[in-house]
Amino acid sequence: MAIPLRDINPTRTFPYVTKALVFINIAVFIYELLNPRFVQQYAFVPALAWEEPYRWVTHMFLHGGVLHIVGNMLYLWVFGDNVEDYYGHGTFLLLYLFWGLAAAFTHYMAVETQASLMAAAGYPGPSPVYMPALGASGAISGVLGAYMVLYPRARILTLILFFVITMVEVPAWAYIGFWFLYQLFYGALEFITLSQSGVAYFAHIGGFIAGALTALVYRKRRATYYWYWTY
Repeated sequence: MAIPLRDINPTRTFPYVTKALVFINIAVFIYELLNPRFVQQYAFVPALAWEEPYRWVTHMFLHGGVLHIVGNMLYLWVFGDNVEDYYGHGTFLLLYLFWGLAAAFTHYMAVETQASLMAAAGYPGPSPVYMPALGASGAISGVLGAYMVLYPRARILTLILFFVITMVEVPAWAYIGFWFLYQLFYGALEFITLSQSGVAYFAHIGGFIAGALTALVYRKRRATYYWYWTY
């Protein structure tokens, strides 16, 4: 297991939005513990996606347990501040929500396709379109995608738990790249075998791709703008 502790990549601005998102997610999680039905009412359910469209957004602030929220908030805390610093506070918030929507849509399409394949094959299990999805990981995957494009050589101080416990500095392209390949492998495996692990791998894949593409487009436009004014 490789756990990111912090990145060695200083920022110029205070990450107001990143810290606010962490606070809001924790507050909502505490409310979930006091009101268990809250998750059922606001989680993303593909079968209800168009009847109750608010679920496209509300699911981003829900979590299924302590480890779920701790892991998501750790990744947001480590990688979010630099992406927010690059885009600016308001733009970062809008992009964060956009990446979450892109992740949910990718999950929706994957689940609908898988459900159709299961029906065609006469698969006896429950349809995945009724399985709720929740968590900030889709939007945070977008943050990871943008971070890898914007800061590929940044060093990530990583806690390694594998036979021995140690800390090493890993380049962002390697750490996040391996994470993405992990999502691709298990997402494809789950899709091919028509199984359900409870992890929305395709949400992670969709969010990551959306974040990476956003950063690629933004970098190109920014470079062109800079060249124009310094020519």
